[in-house]
Amino acid sequence: MAAEGGEAVNLDTLSVQQLTQVKNQLDQELEHLTSSFTQLQAAQAKFRDCLRCVQGGKSPALQENKPILVPLTNSLYVSGTLASASHVIVDVGTGFYVEKEIKSAAEFYENKMTEVGGNVKELEGIVQNKTNNVRVIEQVLRQKMVASPQ
Repeated sequence: MAAEGGEAVNLDTLSVQQLTQVKNQLDQELEHLTSSFTQLQAAQAKFRDCLRCVQGGKSPALQENKPILVPLTNSLYVSGTLASASHVIVDVGTGFYVEKEIKSAAEFYENKMTEVGGNVKELEGIVQNKTNNVRVIEQVLRQKMVASPQ
């Protein structure tokens, strides 16, 4: 097993207490990484929904000066008038919004989905490695518990 600095640690030389501490630390890291993994998947789904909405915005039903409902939150909408059928407002992060043409907005969301997808795959590999490390430590702990006289 590799330590934080990248050097290997022989688990057989660690005491039961040290192994338990390492396992607890890995469990906490795994819980945090799993939470981050879930959040990244949710972000990817959000970008996918945004892309679907932008691509669906090419509908002939969208006409300028047509009355629409504008979402302020997931459950609160206000009435408005469509000013431009060829432009959308894009949330680029941290509360900043940019007006973009539909094609540019679609490219933005495709790039975001690709970027987040790469992060999800990378994090998935890290989670798998941490899970394997926990299994190895649990196995060594069991062996030490069986071998130690009570």
